[in-house]
Amino acid sequence: MPTNKSYGFWTSAWRRLKKKTSAMLGLVIISLAVLTGIFCYFITTDQTPNADRQIVEIQAKKAGFRQLFIKVRKEKEVIHQGFFNRLLYGEEDAYKYIPINSNKESSDSFIVEKFIDDGVEDRIAFSKNIVDPTSPFESKTFWLGTDRFGRDILSRLAVGVRVSLAVGLITVLISLTIGVILGAMAGYFRGVTDNIIMWLINVIWSIPTLLLVFGITIALGKGFWQIFIAVGLTMWVTVARLIRGQVIALREMEYIQAAKALGLKDLRIIVRHILPNVLGPVIVIAASNFATAIIVEAGLSFLGVGVQPPQPSWGLMIKENYNFIITHNPMLAIAPGIAIMILVLAFNLLGNGLRDALDVRGKI
Repeated sequence: MPTNKSYGFWTSAWRRLKKKTSAMLGLVIISLAVLTGIFCYFITTDQTPNADRQIVEIQAKKAGFRQLFIKVRKEKEVIHQGFFNRLLYGEEDAYKYIPINSNKESSDSFIVEKFIDDGVEDRIAFSKNIVDPTSPFESKTFWLGTDRFGRDILSRLAVGVRVSLAVGLITVLISLTIGVILGAMAGYFRGVTDNIIMWLINVIWSIPTLLLVFGITIALGKGFWQIFIAVGLTMWVTVARLIRGQVIALREMEYIQAAKALGLKDLRIIVRHILPNVLGPVIVIAASNFATAIIVEAGLSFLGVGVQPPQPSWGLMIKENYNFIITHNPMLAIAPGIAIMILVLAFNLLGNGLRDALDVRGKI
């Protein structure tokens, strides 16, 4: 195995990639998105599961809205979660957040002016025994505003990045697995195997992607995991066609003919000698498929057949708030749209940089 040569190739490719400013910008954005997705429940102001803290009094507020709250203990006892549970699922609030305009303290209670709507308030007294003893009042700034349920848009955007990245990752793994296997078989064995696989590719290729995803989703049902499978099963054809073309070119190379002459098994030739030499194009198309999967998932969630409420998805957030575009608060729908655009652009920039970095033709 040409270990040193392979190591030198990837080192040179990384060196060329670092010279691409746009590709490195894309890589930085993707890295920040990954870190945000992992630690979203520790960096957002709404750390409840799915960032689903609903405060109906402050619904559809504009970006930069600031509100003072009094924290009143819930009737049921809330169990505090460990680190890993909080990392994965967040933690339910132990207190209710009640918006107020002002407050006065008496010997045994807090007298507040509860915020109901702009210009409307109600005076209520809360016993000190039922409020948070350490910090009864908390002021929150909603940097991107709140949706029609009074949820923090920025927090839901941060949690929603998990869905986009997860769909992209699992879709790419499914599409690469199926595409590489079928493409390698078609290109290496040719003949009847090639004809059957190409017929299947042409059939799948002829069906519009969204229509095929709809059919798979209807068969599997709506939900978080079903959308992974549905999108992944529609994107393998591009990978298979690319791998088939690469393998057809490589199977005629002298070192492959030498391996056959030595009596090596076909599976070993494919896995050990052919597939390592097509990793470059596979990585490039994986970045492209990642971006495509994010757009498809957002479209499906917008149409109501993707991720289901209350789990945040950028496409679902656009669906829930698109009617505000023509009213007083378009940011509710524009913010997730911009997030989709930036993340997709980052993967496209990285994909273009990888294409140039892994293309050794004309490189020294």
